[in-house]
Amino acid sequence: MDVPVSDPNDPVWQEIAERMPVLAWIADRDGQLLWGNRRWYEEIDMVSIGDLWTKSLPAEIRDAAMTTWATGTASGGAFTLSIECGSTRDGATRCVVTPAAPDMQGRFRWFAIAGDNAGQRRAESTQFATQAELDTLTNAMPQMVWATRPDGYHDYYNAQWYRFTGMPAGSTDGEEWNGMFHPDDQERAWGKWRHSLATGEAYEIEYRLRHRSGGYRWVLGRALPVRDGAGQIVRWIGTCTDIDSSKRAAEQNDILSRELSHRIKNIFAIITGLIRMSARRIPAVRGFADDLAARVAALGAAHDLARPHSEVSRPVVGEATLHHVLRELLSPYAEVQWQVTGDDVAIDDRGATPVALLFHELATNAAKYGALSTADGRVAIHTTCRGNDLTVDWREQGGPTIDRAPDTVGFGTRLATLSIEQQLAGTIARDWQREGLAVRVEVACDALVREPRTEAAD
Repeated sequence: MDVPVSDPNDPVWQEIAERMPVLAWIADRDGQLLWGNRRWYEEIDMVSIGDLWTKSLPAEIRDAAMTTWATGTASGGAFTLSIECGSTRDGATRCVVTPAAPDMQGRFRWFAIAGDNAGQRRAESTQFATQAELDTLTNAMPQMVWATRPDGYHDYYNAQWYRFTGMPAGSTDGEEWNGMFHPDDQERAWGKWRHSLATGEAYEIEYRLRHRSGGYRWVLGRALPVRDGAGQIVRWIGTCTDIDSSKRAAEQNDILSRELSHRIKNIFAIITGLIRMSARRIPAVRGFADDLAARVAALGAAHDLARPHSEVSRPVVGEATLHHVLRELLSPYAEVQWQVTGDDVAIDDRGATPVALLFHELATNAAKYGALSTADGRVAIHTTCRGNDLTVDWREQGGPTIDRAPDTVGFGTRLATLSIEQQLAGTIARDWQREGLAVRVEVACDALVREPRTEAAD
């Protein structure tokens, strides 16, 4: 059964038909032209609304075309015309004619499409529809979307890009794209982009992009390659996300965190100074005072490791190991009360902060409620490494007897748990045994360092 095309008076249909990359027109049963699309008026000479559409055909084939038209329209269904379509530049020879919805007066109409060949035109129509769908999708996204050729030449931006930058369409194609970066970011961004082009690796970078206001805003740039069936890169599709507000908020939070940390460290320094001043007045307790001052200083060092850090404030751990960090964290407590044994592994600033958060919290709680709160209490930490799997066991003994697990979980404990599970993608399990708390932590060794390196000896 033949299905009529949509109402040609529909504005949505008209917009689609106007933009079709093929010759299209509508005529009544007698062949009178009622409508032609943009391509029609670009290709056909001296044919106006009300004329016979066959007016453009050579005289020797005009009558035969009109006869075919009359026969086809009388059948009431779709039909084809095999003719030379007048003065078209591409010399189209095949027309597909389909019944259209009647007009307001009930007059029957037929919709015709001419093309070089049906397959090519279907492909062009599909490509056109796909491009229209892509444009609609990318323009609906809040991010700036861009695309490049395999060699990195920028040839597509969505509406958000031009809205953000205020640049004329096409003015940032090719290498002109780099001119939109802050001068201090251009070389870094180009270096990262060239590396992705050479290796096929995903592109991700933060840089400052010139806004239409004339200022620069921080954005997150990302891109992934599009590959064909053979694995060859055929396009790069990328996005730019405005992160300026969150970036500046993070900077403000970092400044506040550093200021608070500075004040806390000053408090540690004041306490140490007061202890030493008091010891000078009572020489008999000088040894005890020196030991106490050293422990307060160690607490300050542990605090610096354990507090949240940004890229700017993170501590420089260098070639430290896990055992080194654990001993630093436990140094404020009597050495006879704790022991670190087992396999040692490398650690740097990536792993130091989450590890310090957890074990500083465990040590603090042990000093308040557990094994480190009594003179006879002991804490044993044992580390086991098998391949890339690291297990750390914390065991307390000799402290107050535990009747049951706590009813509530404090903020510090929740923060320490999140640091292991989210930052290091590890697991943590607590066992509230009667003789003392037992904790098992499991993480990947590679998660403790930014780049894997040779394991350090204990």
